[in-house]
Amino acid sequence: MQLFYNPNIAPDTIQFSFPKDESRHIVKVLRKKTGDQLNITNGKGYLFEAELTIADQKNCVVNILKTTHQAPKDYQLHLAVAPTKMNDRYEWFLEKATEIGITSITPIICDHSERKVVKIERFDKIIQSAMKQSLSCYYPVLNDPISFKDYINQDFSGDLFIAHCEDTDKKSLKFQALPKKEITILIGPEGDFSVKEIKMAIQNKFIPVTLGETRLRTETAAIVACHSIAFINE
Repeated sequence: MQLFYNPNIAPDTIQFSFPKDESRHIVKVLRKKTGDQLNITNGKGYLFEAELTIADQKNCVVNILKTTHQAPKDYQLHLAVAPTKMNDRYEWFLEKATEIGITSITPIICDHSERKVVKIERFDKIIQSAMKQSLSCYYPVLNDPISFKDYINQDFSGDLFIAHCEDTDKKSLKFQALPKKEITILIGPEGDFSVKEIKMAIQNKFIPVTLGETRLRTETAAIVACHSIAFINE
């Protein structure tokens, strides 16, 4: 099944027109014709089965034939991950985390971050593509970049963890995380969190955890964390 995405379709929509750029993609690239069936999601859990009634590269129109709702996962996972030095590594993380299942992602700028500027628009496209490829009807929230200090001083709910490499007392994430919970996990940059940041996180009730015996790259650690939570919720 090929899945299209448009956030503007409501559950009670009967007819919908695609914007020009997507209309051109449907007609010129995918060569869809009048009468073809399309599957569309709004990223909010809804799947729309539609029929293409006007195949115009400037304005494709579909009639909604059937609307169903995909049940959400029974857990919520929020990852706050420092941007990697190489953008493609962060993009790989975004793609895989979306495929595995994640609720929201926040790029956090840390003391040891080498990259402090990120391209949210590009990241959004990566997430959108991964969501469609994995046939998920839920679009993960991608928050704007924020400094570690500002992020850590927010009000949090659920279980809170920070994965770091300092040689201190840490618990294994797989034994600390419980199923059907709201979970937030902090993943630091290539140079790890600073000692100051780790102390700030602990003061704000984040539990220090380890993701295994080996030292992991930022993007690998984020994927291991994401998969660990998905695994315990199977």
